[in-house]
Order: sequence, then C-alpha cells, then structure tokens
Amino acid sequence: MKIKMLVIASALLANAAIAGDADFTLVNKTGYPIRAVHIAPAKSKTWGDDRLGEGILSPNKARLIKFSSKAHCLQSLSITFDDDGSEVEWDDFDLCELNKITLKYNRKTGDVSADEE
Repeated sequence: MKIKMLVIASALLANAAIAGDADFTLVNKTGYPIRAVHIAPAKSKTWGDDRLGEGILSPNKARLIKFSSKAHCLQSLSITFDDDGSEVEWDDFDLCELNKITLKYNRKTGDVSADEE
C-alpha cells in the first residue's frame, strides 16, 4: 500500500513540474505600449482572457506570461496597443518548446515578426 501511494505521489509531482513548461517571457520590441495580450490555439482564434491583467507592457520591457496548458502547444497571440487600441496578431508559437518571445511590429508597413528562444 505504501509503495502504491509513493508511486501516485511521484506521478503527481512529475505532472506538477511539467505544468509550467508552457510559461514564457514576452518582450515588447514593437515600439508601442501593449495594453492586452490574448492567447488562442493556432487554428481556433477564439481568444482567451487578457494575460497582462492590470497594467501596461511598455516598449523594451518584458513580462512572464503564465500558460500551463499543454493541450495545444501551438498558439497564436493577439495584442492590443494602449496608444491607439489597434490589434495585431502573431501566429503559430510552440509554447511547449520556447521560453521567450520578442515581438516586433512596423506600424507603417503592418509587418509583424518575432524572435523565439
């Protein structure tokens, strides 16, 4: 009985360690303050809750984004800029494989890009 409980406890601890694997640091290199960050499975575009919560992610600043769901590793990001309320999307980030996303945006051309680590 003790061995069975030990095996179950070990499995629970292993799952708890994996749960945070999809968390990532978001770096704002867009040149504009970000008011909201939403995440959705890459193909669904049904955006989840704002991951920033209260506050703004200023240009050249970073924030840890908690995302512990491994059900869909491939996710898209939608951000809302604070200065004009415009929204921009970045597609297909594998949150299970990366630790940092640096977002870049050229408002004049509409070009979006990102560096992944």
